[in-house]
Amino acid sequence: MCDKDLWTDMVPGLAALGTIHYGNVYEDSTLEGMAQRVLDSSPERFVLVGFSMGGFVSRVLALMAPERVTGVAFIASSARGYSKEETERRKAGYQPGDRPPRAAGEVPIARGLHPDRENDPVLIDRLRSMQRRLGREVRKRQAALVRLDGYADLERIACPSLVVACRQDRLRRFSETERMAQHLPRARFAILEDCGHMAPLERPHELTALLADWIEEAHL
Repeated sequence: MCDKDLWTDMVPGLAALGTIHYGNVYEDSTLEGMAQRVLDSSPERFVLVGFSMGGFVSRVLALMAPERVTGVAFIASSARGYSKEETERRKAGYQPGDRPPRAAGEVPIARGLHPDRENDPVLIDRLRSMQRRLGREVRKRQAALVRLDGYADLERIACPSLVVACRQDRLRRFSETERMAQHLPRARFAILEDCGHMAPLERPHELTALLADWIEEAHL
């Protein structure tokens, strides 16, 4: 439930690395459909960056068109499969451990932030604004996605990869993200300290620097 405003604070730094393209993950009901739509609107060769759910899409896409993806970065993501019970909880609009949402279709967002920022009015407003712009139908499609375990699939991604975990992420277990790096053949693993799940909003400059260093180091 994030649109391109997620990356706003990173745009100056990312634009210095190349042309930015935003993937459309709002119209499809499967990871494969999302991956194909992103692929259809992308340049012939590109570096792929996936945040959270976007990491699931990126994994599928990198395997779908390995000849086009020069490198792939996974930020606060995972390759763990979701149980039927977890999927049903997501459809209901909240994450394990959260209270039910106050309004139908609205996702609780405080747990997505570092505990010290969960009452930050600017960050909360940006998150809620993205939710409102995307609306209930997008939420319904994204929550109902079938997410099968994909750790073994990561071993087939041959291009350079970057895996970024956030130390205080309350929506994604640290071990899940760390495990991704262990299964990727050419992975660099990095940790954002003092950061909750929403890394592009909470630590935009640090995250941009990680991406820039990796792209330079991997000669992408």
